[in-house]
Amino acid sequence: MTTAAELQVRVDLAACYRLVAHYGWDDMIFTHISARVPGPEDHFLLNPFGMLFEEITASSLVKVDLQGNIVGASDYFINPAGFTVHSSVHSARHDAGCVLHLHTRCGSAVSAQVEGLLPLTQHAMVFHGKVAYHTYEGIALNLEERSRLQADLGQKHAMILRNHGTLTVGATVAEAFMRMYWLERACEMQIAALGGGGDAKSRALVMPPSDVCELTANQGELVWGGGSALAWPALLRMLDRRDKSFRD
Repeated sequence: MTTAAELQVRVDLAACYRLVAHYGWDDMIFTHISARVPGPEDHFLLNPFGMLFEEITASSLVKVDLQGNIVGASDYFINPAGFTVHSSVHSARHDAGCVLHLHTRCGSAVSAQVEGLLPLTQHAMVFHGKVAYHTYEGIALNLEERSRLQADLGQKHAMILRNHGTLTVGATVAEAFMRMYWLERACEMQIAALGGGGDAKSRALVMPPSDVCELTANQGELVWGGGSALAWPALLRMLDRRDKSFRD
């Protein structure tokens, strides 16, 4: 029996998949977003492996437990690497209502840069001191990697997976999506800034003072809370205008 609370999470998560496709952040079928199912059980929802993000609906999402068992009836199965990554966060962080993991061009490019995310823009400065890093260990099929993912993430809400991609955590789907939107924009701007033409002088980067970075990072909390509450309904309205089938 699907509760009203679970149905709402399913709709929001399906919308998040559609938004990732809309912004061109998907990697065919090979990344994943999860959301905790409301209730006392440690269950969460993942995408059915083999479906494009633009195809995903609320009812097609697969419910699993922390051991990887599918809960309830489903015609689909899940990505094993996705289970490793998402179960590591959900088992350690009960505040994680949603976990979003991507392999975008710019996010993956920044993950391969030694200094990681630089405080070059406002979008990046909201993450100042708030980004975790995890060393690449291969495709995440080894369940033993979960303890290292948990240790590296700690209590932070954004992580760059070295040589791999990006990850954000939120209390809600809207919050996790908003963090990812800003993180991905920050990565895009960094790659653009580092790739600018001209001579060495014109390519020199303006690095803001550390106190300004810290101030902006504290101000960023307004984005995740109030910002996501305002933006999420607008994003849902956009999806409804385009294609309401994510709600099915």
